[in-house]
Amino acid sequence: MPKSTMTARLGPADRSEKPIVTSATRQPPQHIDRRALLVTGAAAAVTGALASSDACAGGVVSDRAAAALADPAPLIPTAQFEKAFGEIIGNATLVEDGALTLELPEEAENGTIVPYRIGVESPMTAEDYVTQIHLFSTQNPQARVATFHFTPLSGQAAVQGRMRLAKTQEVIAVAVTSANTHLVARQVVHVGIGGCGEG
Repeated sequence: MPKSTMTARLGPADRSEKPIVTSATRQPPQHIDRRALLVTGAAAAVTGALASSDACAGGVVSDRAAAALADPAPLIPTAQFEKAFGEIIGNATLVEDGALTLELPEEAENGTIVPYRIGVESPMTAEDYVTQIHLFSTQNPQARVATFHFTPLSGQAAVQGRMRLAKTQEVIAVAVTSANTHLVARQVVHVGIGGCGEG
């Protein structure tokens, strides 16, 4: 189970992938419990599968997209994710307001090297700073991708790296502050072969 302690500036987008999109901009805060997060995540993944397949089929809904709508079970977060997420986050209320930014490619042709960037808007002072950022995969066999640790001396709460995504899924980041606020950001990534393969 990988753990990291690092701070990195957000760099330019990886040119080998399609443009990176940002999961959220600053907005009025939404307070979400863990169960609601899983339900809305599954719905977003189903909608995303339809949009991706629709584009690949030239406007015709593919059999794969129709199957995803009829039976969304393959896109529902796995039991491994629910267990890992619950162990780390517990029953904390999650705040989605754009303070935490998760950047991923909207489509990844190669699921073995998917770049990500995470940043948190925080003063990083002794009184108010980010203590941890957790990164989760909702469909990989290993749901917990990484945990990054910070102190006020980190200067900023920002990391970047690469992750493996086994299939099309939602990626979730959670940042924990010194006030024990849990910020959340999420992004669906469509994984395929040549952009329109199995995902």
